Amino acid sequence: MRSLIRRTASDAQPRDPAPSRFGYRYQRMMLTPGFRGTVRIGVPILLILVIAGSWYSKPENRAAFAATIAETKQSFQERPQFMVHSMNVTGGDLAVLTEVADLLPSEFPVSSFDLDLEKIRTDIETLDPIKSASVRVGQGGALDVRLTPRVPVALWRDGTVLRLIDADGVQSGEIVARADRLDLPLIAGDGAEDNIAQALRLFAAAGPLIDRVRGLVRMGERRWDMVLDRDQRILLPSENPVAALDRVIALNDAQDMLSRDVAVVDMRNTNRPTLRMNEEAAESLRRGNTTISTNEAGN
Repeated sequence: MRSLIRRTASDAQPRDPAPSRFGYRYQRMMLTPGFRGTVRIGVPILLILVIAGSWYSKPENRAAFAATIAETKQSFQERPQFMVHSMNVTGGDLAVLTEVADLLPSEFPVSSFDLDLEKIRTDIETLDPIKSASVRVGQGGALDVRLTPRVPVALWRDGTVLRLIDADGVQSGEIVARADRLDLPLIAGDGAEDNIAQALRLFAAAGPLIDRVRGLVRMGERRWDMVLDRDQRILLPSENPVAALDRVIALNDAQDMLSRDVAVVDMRNTNRPTLRMNEEAAESLRRGNTTISTNEAGN
């Protein structure tokens, strides 16, 4: 019986188990870590970027994506734990607190993400009465502002303006009249505020004369004149003015010099102190000398 199955020549030959040339090269390349990583990671990432780029290239998709991001950001920032409901300002008088309040948010609640705390602190420290400030969001959703005010140590007469200055020579405010702060010593002249430390040492060294001292005047931006009542002046040198003032006080204690008709005590040359009489005393002295000369001539 003839076989009903027709065999071909290829069926008769055994199948070659060796991989094809392409398969062999592919398997060899897959043994390389760099190529294997590229196929497993790089190709999927590239496909994702191509798909995302194609989607993002459409304007309507970009607008929807931006709106989603903004909505998500806003919903996160406005969560209750991030909201500021009130503010507390401490460390200043009523006038200072009013100035500071003008620099703070006026409407609450507000998200803490919308507050630039560093800018608020910098703006507050630009105010004359404020030396430093601390700004933070405290517990309970309150904006906590703590102020360190400048402490005035003297009055500086700048032209017609009376300025309060602290120990660093920085202005901390203004007053209308000298009588408003009689507790503070008075300085005047160009550059007086830059030498406030030396001025304070002179006021401290005035000792028994302090009740008669009206103030210090900076002369030529290099030295001080101490102004006393009765229009008397002590001209101090640019070098070691405190020592020169101590010498004047010692002379006054010994000879009661400043209770006489002396207008000026010139200590600019410490080796030769000079006294200048007031006009009335000088005129009286001149008349006395004229009388003596006339009598001598008649004799």
